[in-house]
Amino acid sequence: MIRPIRIYGDQVLHQRAQPVTAFDQELSDLVRDMFETMKSAPGVGLAAPQVGVALQVFVYDYPDDDDNPRRGVVINPTITIGPVSEEEPDEELHSEGCLSVPGERFSLQRADWAIIEGVDLEQKPIRIEAEGWFARIFQHEFDHLEGIIYVDKLPEDAKKEAFEVMAELGWNRPGRSWLPGTDHLED
Repeated sequence: MIRPIRIYGDQVLHQRAQPVTAFDQELSDLVRDMFETMKSAPGVGLAAPQVGVALQVFVYDYPDDDDNPRRGVVINPTITIGPVSEEEPDEELHSEGCLSVPGERFSLQRADWAIIEGVDLEQKPIRIEAEGWFARIFQHEFDHLEGIIYVDKLPEDAKKEAFEVMAELGWNRPGRSWLPGTDHLED
C-alpha cells in the first residue's frame, strides 16, 4: 500500500525515531509499504518517519555504477562517516532532494563515504560500506531517523532560500502530506 509522505512541517519528521523492538508482521508490512511508496514517489531512499511512523527503519533502492541493483532495509542503524569538506557545496555535484521537501533541490556537503550498520527484517546484522551518492543516501536517511531534514543542514544562504520556498508552499505547517502516484507536485 502506498502511504502518504509527510512534508517538512509535520512534527514526526523533527523528532528522533524510536528503536524497533518488535520484528513482527506489522514491521514487515511497513517495510513493504515503504518500498512501494518509495518506488511510486519515485525516490532512492525513504525513512519510516516520512510515512508517519517514528521508528528507526529506512529502505533504499539505488543501482551501482554497472546498473546492478542495491536494494534493502536497515533497521536500528548506526553510521560512521568520513570527513565533511568545509568548502561551499557545488550546485551540480552536491544537489540533494527529499520526498519531504518535494520538487526542491539544494546543495549540501556530505561525507564521501559512510558505513551503515544495523539489522534486516530477520534481525540479521547488516554492514554496508558506501561511497559517493550511495553514501549520501545513507547519510540522508539516517538523518531522518535523528529528526533532521537535509534543509536544516544547509549553508545559511541556501537555508534561507529553502525556508522561503517552504513558507510560500505552506510546507512548514503541521499535518501536510502528499500521496505518490496521486498528488501531482510541480518539480
